[in-house]
Amino acid sequence: MKTAGLIGGMSWQSTLTYYRLMNEGVSERLGGQHSAQLLLASVDFAPIEALQATGDWQAAGELLGRIARQLEGAGAEFIVLCTNTMHKVAGDIEAAVSIPLLPITTPTIAACKAADRRRVGLLGTRFTMEDDFCRKKLESAGIEVIVPEASERESVHRIIYDELCHGRVLDASRTAVQKVIASLAFAGADAVVLGCTELGLLQPKSPLPLLDTTALHAQAAVEYALG
Repeated sequence: MKTAGLIGGMSWQSTLTYYRLMNEGVSERLGGQHSAQLLLASVDFAPIEALQATGDWQAAGELLGRIARQLEGAGAEFIVLCTNTMHKVAGDIEAAVSIPLLPITTPTIAACKAADRRRVGLLGTRFTMEDDFCRKKLESAGIEVIVPEASERESVHRIIYDELCHGRVLDASRTAVQKVIASLAFAGADAVVLGCTELGLLQPKSPLPLLDTTALHAQAAVEYALG
């Protein structure tokens, strides 16, 4: 079994989910007392959130690159970046280490293709929905991407940062996200990508299949670790 190096804490709420899902996945595959071999670097999210807010992605990439090197030095054999938004600086992390970074979009694309989903709605932070680092990966695989209207994007972003990152799961916010999903369905989406590692905490009801990037990424990490 390969040792995974997790860069977490963005937020730690969803990092908990990664830890649980990866250990459950290894246990299910191997049985007995088996569990995942993990090294976890859980960052202080506040300085990174401040860099996001000011648009200093270079500094954010350098910071996460240093953390990835620390994990490699400690024995990690591949890196799992436990956040969608910070995949914006995936290139900086990959350049900092000699071990692979497991992209979060790869298992999402595979799930879309397996289910023949060709026009997906994308939910996430404002950065994920409005920048192209995630959308380009999907579109290059032949998957059309629809994002919510501006007011809906702002609502989802606020729910993520002000509530879910603090472990607050509110019925009103679940309803708000469900309405956004309904709007994406009306716009022609045939599935919705939960492109933020915290969004799965809401467990929204949906008329469309939901592709939870956290669960898909954790599953892919288990498969990679076990070869």
